[in-house]
Amino acid sequence: MGYLHNHLATVVMGVFAAILTGLWPIFVDFAPILNFVFTMAVPIAWFITFMCWIVQKSVDYAHRYDGNNSLKKNHNKIIQVYTANGKLVNPNQINEAKTQLGSELDQLQSSLKNKDIEIENLKQEISNLQTMVQIESLKTELANLKILAEKEKTKAKKRK
Repeated sequence: MGYLHNHLATVVMGVFAAILTGLWPIFVDFAPILNFVFTMAVPIAWFITFMCWIVQKSVDYAHRYDGNNSLKKNHNKIIQVYTANGKLVNPNQINEAKTQLGSELDQLQSSLKNKDIEIENLKQEISNLQTMVQIESLKTELANLKILAEKEKTKAKKRK
């Protein structure tokens, strides 16, 4: 609605028409064609201003606009909801369904959080197992190196 009670177009057009009206005497002697332009433009601008005002008044009347409260109050509005098979559903059933679905949603969210925690734990275990596998492979390589070193020692002793 705004400060101008939806008459912004009227005000803008009225200002434009007033400016044209004020400029007309100034430019009347400037060029002869301007006299014709202002003769056509000024009445048209005031006519459009008047029409904007009339149209807005008509719209306000048609919508029962009282000027103080732009919100229409619908106190006695009854909404009827039907199921897919055509049965009427009362508001209590809707509220019960909302409550039930809300609790199911909360349960799903909590189970999702638990699953996320389980996934993080499993990732940690996998990284620990990878570390253990790497340690075991290092131990195996060390044992193989020791065996090779022993073999080299025995070969060196045999050569002497």
